Amino acid sequence: MVFKRRLKPVASIDLIPMIDVIFQLVVFFMVSSTFIITPGIPLEFPDSTTAEPVVINKIIVTIISEDELYLNDERTSLTSLVDNISSLPEISIGDSRSVIIEGDRRASYSLMVNVLDILRETGFTGINLRMREAGN
Repeated sequence: MVFKRRLKPVASIDLIPMIDVIFQLVVFFMVSSTFIITPGIPLEFPDSTTAEPVVINKIIVTIISEDELYLNDERTSLTSLVDNISSLPEISIGDSRSVIIEGDRRASYSLMVNVLDILRETGFTGINLRMREAGN
């Protein structure tokens, strides 16, 4: 005597629980991630209509005046900028060859060119100028 099965196997996979778990993981990582905070030096960035967002890296040169330069959050001078840049631990890795320059609106053009020359001489190839988008 042959018995027929009344229950047929379900061959489909329910994706709703998996989507719920992935959504919760995404929310968890977004909330628990840390953000890089730049040094708190008050600046007036110049306006630009063609400003593009750049990835914040670990090396930031802030130019306020001849006497006031900052490498990350450490105050330095134009003459000691080369020594301070070469002593950074990120440079010894060799992968970090980009820098962000934050210049105050009142900083002189010749000072910006001097800092750019120093950065090029120390081997930086990607130099980004930070500015404020027009209208902000």
